[in-house]
Amino acid sequence: MSNLTEFTKGLWDEHPIFKLVLGMCPTLAVTTAAINGIAMGLATTFVLVASNLVVSALRNVIPAKVRIPSFIVIIASFVTIVDLVMNGYFHDLHKTLGLFIPLIVVNCVILGRAEAFASKKGLFVSLLDGLGMGIGFTLGLFVLGAIREIFGNGTILGITLFGEGFYPLIIMILPPGAFITLGILLALMNKIEEIRGTA
Repeated sequence: MSNLTEFTKGLWDEHPIFKLVLGMCPTLAVTTAAINGIAMGLATTFVLVASNLVVSALRNVIPAKVRIPSFIVIIASFVTIVDLVMNGYFHDLHKTLGLFIPLIVVNCVILGRAEAFASKKGLFVSLLDGLGMGIGFTLGLFVLGAIREIFGNGTILGITLFGEGFYPLIIMILPPGAFITLGILLALMNKIEEIRGTA
């Protein structure tokens, strides 16, 4: 597999949200607004890239019996860095995302990439994999958050899109709106794949 393919697979063919259906907890919980999706996606991307690099660098040193606990310690270290930096420099956003920042530790996208990929591949390829998966995850969260924010608040990134006559669909910023939006996006992704397959 080429380096370009390793990078781009997370953007479509192995998209963490819409293809592998991983990381559903933050996907459904924090995407009430586009900015929340971007922030969670970037935090996850940092942890994913950094943990992939460390796991890849130590893959021949970590004993097989303790590899999963070792991966969790590595991931938790980077999540702590993200949590402290966000709390110090982006306090309001940190308060909005709340518990979901520490929960990045158990995000199956990150642990899955560490176990299935970084523990078996070299540094550069692991970097590309983490970056591609992270960008794909961030884009997925942004799209989901943007759709919910537009229909639920009539805004995008805090910018008002409609006039006073707009009646928001409150359901879109509630938990059912997350499931509805995700279902529609999954169906759309499957339809595009079906069209690509017959073309």
